[in-house]
Amino acid sequence: MNKIIRLAGKIALLLALAIPSVAVAQDNDAADYFISSPVLTRNGNLMTVGIDFDFNDLRLDHNQAAVFTPLITNGSDTLSLTPVGVYGRTAYYQLERGILHTLPIADQIVLRYNKKGENFGYTRNVDYADWMNGSELLVRMQFYGCASCNIGKALSDQLAVYYVPEMIEFQPQLIYQAAIVDEVKTRELSGRAYVDFPVNKIVIYPEYRNNVYELGKIIATIDSVKNDPDITVTSIHIAGTASPEGPYENNVYLAKNRTISLKDYVTNLYNFPQDFIQTDFEPVDWKGLREWLEGNNLNHKEEILAIVNSDIEPYARNSKIKKDFPTEYEWLLRNVYPALRHSDYLIQYQIRGYTDIAEIAEIIRTKPQKLSLGEMYRLAASLPVGSDQYNEVFDIAVRLYPDDETANLNAANSALARKDFVYAERYLQKAGNSPEADYARGILKAMQGDFNEAMTLLQKAVNAGVPGSRECLDKVMRLKTSE
Repeated sequence: MNKIIRLAGKIALLLALAIPSVAVAQDNDAADYFISSPVLTRNGNLMTVGIDFDFNDLRLDHNQAAVFTPLITNGSDTLSLTPVGVYGRTAYYQLERGILHTLPIADQIVLRYNKKGENFGYTRNVDYADWMNGSELLVRMQFYGCASCNIGKALSDQLAVYYVPEMIEFQPQLIYQAAIVDEVKTRELSGRAYVDFPVNKIVIYPEYRNNVYELGKIIATIDSVKNDPDITVTSIHIAGTASPEGPYENNVYLAKNRTISLKDYVTNLYNFPQDFIQTDFEPVDWKGLREWLEGNNLNHKEEILAIVNSDIEPYARNSKIKKDFPTEYEWLLRNVYPALRHSDYLIQYQIRGYTDIAEIAEIIRTKPQKLSLGEMYRLAASLPVGSDQYNEVFDIAVRLYPDDETANLNAANSALARKDFVYAERYLQKAGNSPEADYARGILKAMQGDFNEAMTLLQKAVNAGVPGSRECLDKVMRLKTSE
C-alpha cells in the first residue's frame, strides 16, 4: 500500500539576515509538500529506496531553497542518501556561480523551482548491511533563505520499514518404498530367424544362403544365458511359419517339419533333452501379410486386405489375390512373401538371487538386468540417502522396470531430492495412486509454487496416515501465507 505523508506548517525564522539587501518573510509556508509511494526493499545485496516527490504545493521565494534528504535509520545507525534540492531563481543562479558555497549539501540532485510545481521520481540503490533489518525510511526537510542560512528543518514520520523476510526452509522428508524381493527371477529372450530351405525341402543346410547368420542369431541368444553360471535355462520354444503360395496342405507339411528340423538342430548342438524344446507352427503367416499391407501403400491395398481377412479357404485366398491383382501379387511374391517364412524363438530362464551387498553393487554396475527391484533397494539401503550412488540405483531401477509403480515413485523421489522437476513429474505419472504417491505429488507442487494443489494432495496423504505428511502440510501452509 502506498503511504502518503504531508508535512505542512509554519517554519519560524531562526536566524537574522546576514545580507540586508535580501528580504525574508517572518512567516514561511514553504513546508507544504507531499511524499508518496515510499519504497524500502532489498534486492540481493542492494537496498532500494523509492519516493515520489510532489512539489506542486511547494512555495519558495526567489532566494530560497528546500532540500529533502532520504534517510535509512534504525535509531543508532543512519545512512543519508543523495538529497534533492529545489532552488528559487536567485538561489539557483547563486548555486551555479558558487556563491552558495556555505550550503552544507555537497552532492545533491538540483531542481530549479517552478511556480507551476514539479513532480520528481526518486530511486537510489545502496549496499545492504545487516543493521538495515528493521530499519525505517525517513525524509529530512531543510529550508535555506538569505545568505545560505538554515532557517528551519523537519523530519517526516516513518515512511516505510524493511524486515528480512522469514526464510521457511522447505526440505520435506521423502518416502522411498521397498519392493518385495523376487524369490524366483524369471526372464525371457526372444528373436526371429529366417532360416532358408531349398524349395519343398525340410532339411537344414547350415551353409545354405544366409543360414550361417540366421542360425547364429539363435545360437548367440542361447549362449548369452546358457554360459552364465548364475542363469538356468528353463525352456525354449520355436514357432515356424510358411508363406501363402502353394497348396495349403503342402504349407502345413513344410511349416511343421522345418520347425522340427530346427528344433533337432538346436537340441543336438547343445545336447538338450529331446523334449526340452517345444515347437509350434503356422501354415500361412496371414498376420504378417496383414501387418505389412496395413503399413504400406500398395495398389489395391484395401481390396487385397479384404481377401486376406475373409473366411475363404486359405489356399483359395492366395489364388484369388493372384487372379484379381496379378501385378501386385507378383510384387508381393518377390518382395514380401520370403519374409513370411520365419522361425520365432523364445528362451525362458531363471536367475539366482543375490544377498551380498558387495556382489549386488558389482552386478548393478555390469549387468543390472540380473537384479530384482528388491535387490536394488537392498543396495540403496546401504548407501547414504541422497548420495549420487543412492540416486543412481533408483534411476537404473526405473529404466529396467519402466512400468513398475514402486520404481517410478522412488525415481520421482530421487528427482525431487535433486530438484529435477521435469523427471519427477514424468515418473509420478506412472507411480500409481497410493497415499505415498499423493504425498510426493504434493511435494512437487509445493516446490513448483502451486501451494493450493500441494495442500490438497498433502491433505489426502495426512488423511491416509503417511508419516511426515502433517508436518509437510503445515510448512506448505506457512509458505502459502508468506506469499
